[in-house]
Amino acid sequence: MLKIYGRANSINVQKALWAADECGLAYERTDVGGAFGGNDQPWYRSMNPNGVVPTIDDNGYTLWESNSIVRYLAATHAAGTLWPLEPRARGEAERWMDWQLSTISAGMTTLFWGLIRTPPEKRDLDAIEKARGATAALWQRLDGHLANRPFVAGASFTMGDIPVGAMAYRWLHLPFKRDDLPAMPHLKAWYDRLAQRPGYAKHVVIPMT
Repeated sequence: MLKIYGRANSINVQKALWAADECGLAYERTDVGGAFGGNDQPWYRSMNPNGVVPTIDDNGYTLWESNSIVRYLAATHAAGTLWPLEPRARGEAERWMDWQLSTISAGMTTLFWGLIRTPPEKRDLDAIEKARGATAALWQRLDGHLANRPFVAGASFTMGDIPVGAMAYRWLHLPFKRDDLPAMPHLKAWYDRLAQRPGYAKHVVIPMT
């Protein structure tokens, strides 16, 4: 059976869990990281020398890096649907997965850690405000992309929607002022479509801690 190591409130673990559910896989999850610890222990570092989550063990094959896990599960268990067979469709999915890591992640990390995991009296409000505006401009790029397609790779839900979709929940629900930000109706409509998927509702749409 597939084993997934990582705490449920980690966005990177949420990607792996959501992908596994979309693939219809049975799996066992073990709490690792954060308040649960364990990620600095030899048994875990033997699987993942970086000591971060998630890590999966698929019948003896171990893999880390959340987006790589999403790709692996999709290619292994959902080729032709989550993992597009047509190269250009797959390219569309993959570039938005990479965009989540390379472009949107830094600002989102500043906002999430500043507003959720930092006590109010210790927050760097200037950094949070700077990230709020800059990150809104980045989300506008995805909003524009979604203006004429229901999902990031086109007409169908794919692995490309998983990493950026997990992050979009945080963007749309973090507690900061929004009335001065541009409207993003296509992003919101896409989020509403994702919210109808059981795996997204179960693993991503949960209280942020």
